[in-house]
Amino acid sequence: MLFRAIALAGGLAGAAGLSQFPEYAQQYTQRLAGAVQALDDVVERFDADAAGLGLDRAAALEDLRRGSRMGRARAQSMGEVLARHAALSADLAHLRGAGPGALALNSWRFGDPEIARAAWAEFRPAVPVSGAGIGFGAAGFVLGYGLIGGALAGLGALMRPGRRRRPAAPGARP
Repeated sequence: MLFRAIALAGGLAGAAGLSQFPEYAQQYTQRLAGAVQALDDVVERFDADAAGLGLDRAAALEDLRRGSRMGRARAQSMGEVLARHAALSADLAHLRGAGPGALALNSWRFGDPEIARAAWAEFRPAVPVSGAGIGFGAAGFVLGYGLIGGALAGLGALMRPGRRRRPAAPGARP
């Protein structure tokens, strides 16, 4: 009875935790969209400056690299901005408009540390009343109950005394 109560508590904890995923995903996606938009402005300005000099993006970066120390430093930082913009834009394209199942399957796309910290700082747990929240809550209950229940069953099996062998009947062969 105690093991079942503990497994139930594990299921409820799993339900409470996993039911929050859709809300966190929404918070993260909003922040991701804001970050991409801010980087869009920087990238567009860099591309416009390059075009004004008759250069494409790659040629403009190479031109900076061949310049002064400041130019080389600027080329390095702009290269990082362009790479971050490409990565975040790809993540946003996959997450925007994705259903709850697709979000869960693409959860690795929630991995930008800066955006994750900002989303987590503003995240407030809510009662899940959406279909996605209820679905994730149910999945969390099954996972939590299964993990805790399985672990307790394994522990119980380890703690039970082993079965004793019955003595062999007289005259029986070993």
